[in-house]
Amino acid sequence: MGRADERRARQRGARRAKPKRGGSGRLFTWKKLLGALVLVGALGVGTFIVLYLLVDVPEGNAEASEQSNVYTYADGSLIARDGTVNREIVDISRVPKEIQRAFVAAENKTFYQDNGVDLRGTTRALLSTLRGDKQGGSTITQQYVKNYYLSQEQTVTRKAKELIIALKVDQQKSKDEILAGYLNTSYFGRGAYGVQAAAQAYYGTDVEDLTVEQGAYLAALLQAPSSYDWAVASEGTRKTVLERWNYVLDNMVEMKWLDGGERQGMKFDEPGAPKPNPGLDGQAGYLIQAAEAELAAAGVDEQLLAARGWNIKLNIDKKKQQQLEKAVEQTLLDELDPEKRKVDGHVQPGAVSVDPATGKVLAMYGGRDFVKHYINNATRQDYQPASTFKPIILAAALDTGAETQDGAPILPTTVYDGTSERPVEGSDTPFAPPNEDDVDYGPVSVQKAMNSSVNSVFAQMAVDVGLERTKQSAIELGLDAEAGGFDVKPAMSLGVMGASPLDMAAVYATLDNHGEKVTPRIIASAERDGQEVELPDPIGDQVVERETADTVTSVLQGVVNDGTASGIRSERLNFAGKTGTSDDNKSAWFAGYTPELVTTVGLFGEAEGGKQVTLSGAGGGGRVNGGGYPAEIWSAYHDRVLGDGTAAEFDLVVDDRLAETPPPSRSPDASDEPDPTTSAPSAPPDTTTPPPPTTSSPPPATSSPPPPDTSSPAVTLPVPEGEPDRPGRDGERTRGTG
Repeated sequence: MGRADERRARQRGARRAKPKRGGSGRLFTWKKLLGALVLVGALGVGTFIVLYLLVDVPEGNAEASEQSNVYTYADGSLIARDGTVNREIVDISRVPKEIQRAFVAAENKTFYQDNGVDLRGTTRALLSTLRGDKQGGSTITQQYVKNYYLSQEQTVTRKAKELIIALKVDQQKSKDEILAGYLNTSYFGRGAYGVQAAAQAYYGTDVEDLTVEQGAYLAALLQAPSSYDWAVASEGTRKTVLERWNYVLDNMVEMKWLDGGERQGMKFDEPGAPKPNPGLDGQAGYLIQAAEAELAAAGVDEQLLAARGWNIKLNIDKKKQQQLEKAVEQTLLDELDPEKRKVDGHVQPGAVSVDPATGKVLAMYGGRDFVKHYINNATRQDYQPASTFKPIILAAALDTGAETQDGAPILPTTVYDGTSERPVEGSDTPFAPPNEDDVDYGPVSVQKAMNSSVNSVFAQMAVDVGLERTKQSAIELGLDAEAGGFDVKPAMSLGVMGASPLDMAAVYATLDNHGEKVTPRIIASAERDGQEVELPDPIGDQVVERETADTVTSVLQGVVNDGTASGIRSERLNFAGKTGTSDDNKSAWFAGYTPELVTTVGLFGEAEGGKQVTLSGAGGGGRVNGGGYPAEIWSAYHDRVLGDGTAAEFDLVVDDRLAETPPPSRSPDASDEPDPTTSAPSAPPDTTTPPPPTTSSPPPATSSPPPPDTSSPAVTLPVPEGEPDRPGRDGERTRGTG
């Protein structure tokens, strides 16, 4: 062997002996990784093929089969069975082409081109289901399959079946048949199943007569039928509805189904007043409506709820419910005569009664009759709570340690200037609210200002606390942040936002519960097919200090002892409360509570078409004040349900420095209140100088505030849209004495 051959042999040997870079190189090569992916993909495809062969299109399950939802009182006795299915099947030929396209534009723009499924959307939905969340992503075909062939449960198995059946249905049926099935099986709210029932429920017309604007609303509605119902939606939700409506129309333009110029001229067509299902007359329909709203808020799918088969027990105490109904009927309705006085037909009462220790809604009055007036007056948020908002301002002041403009702490003994139309100080927005009947109270303590509901004092106090902080406190105590008119302006102090009796019951129950948040709950339990809905705890965190809540309660006892609610003062009950009467007398309120029960009563002036009108003249009297019918209803109800036992005492923890002792009980004296039939007096009803603070208390805001400059022109408040120019005249006296 030559040298060259030996050298080549050594090189070959070296190459053979060269160590490997690592053991993983052989185990995880790109070829093996690719092979594994191919294998997994093949297994997936194989599994899908097997499932495709094994899963057949089932017979249409009759979610069409008629079931009922059973609603019972707390004691198990029956309230109602809700089982009437409002549906009329229509052929696709009856649905105008532009209405069909509105639904396609809203739910599935590729409907006419796809094979019945959206793999990307379905994958997202499957992953979401595995995480325990709810996620959309279904095509119209898949939604039809879910509605007609399967169930509403969100499981991986059901999703997989939905995918396969949708593919087969797309092969077996035309797009028109699938779209017709979808339109006839979908739930639109208001008890309406299918597009024909929806057209009647929302616009009082047949489907073939719907306009594009109306069809776009019905298409938008399917995303959240109850929440998007224009008649009961909050201001914030209405904005969302309009965004969804615009989205549908814009998609139609994008798909060349609607002319862009025609679309620009379109305006939203508000749906008409709801027409409830028969058989839910009296208070039953209101209770069911409130319960369904609570379930929806707890995350129960509306389609699942509408599928029937539920057993729902309410917290409603049957005896208390009956007594609340009697109190409204005998105290108010029996005195009204719509044939004699037109205004009597405009009076809409609503009330809620809550156990502050448990949060249970024990009684609810929604209106005269659910089949005659669909809107629940106990839960509606479109009327102002007026001066029932004032205790919230005081609670915010006490809880934050707020000070007056002069740097003095705000306490019940603090003295403010109660001059009517006094411009507030420290606000970027001018505001000079008049007191009731333009009464000038002069130097007045916070306690007396609450007793007499002095607007000028609480307008200044809200500014002293800070308007943002005042709103935050209101929300923490129980008001809805999305309620209409809840703007951060000084006018907020007069309760110009929207609120319901249920909202105000939450606020006052939280005060009664020593500052622990109470979220009233009407449902005790809800069960279907052995599965019970998990509901949130109605008792929450401490949102204001106990001392704050108890001090407000102490102050509100003064309203009953020597204030605007003194007409219902009782020797048998210990209670606190606040009256409220909105501008132009469109609403009148009393929110009151004993240690064991909180009840709010509201009267609302509503003419035909839902227009807000004055209550003045109802029952043959003058102005309807919170101390009149609302307080009298409250008193009649509480006497019936609590009056036979020993009066419970409030367990209050109040710093001695914070409490101004309420005046001793005395018989109401009409001479102490201005007579509304005469001109406004130039002096306050009670000119007695308020008692000075105790020696241990900090000094009041001012011992003698200077009167406003009467030579200056009155400051006019910019008020929320739709409100009168003079906000917040607060008619707070007992009916018969003003």
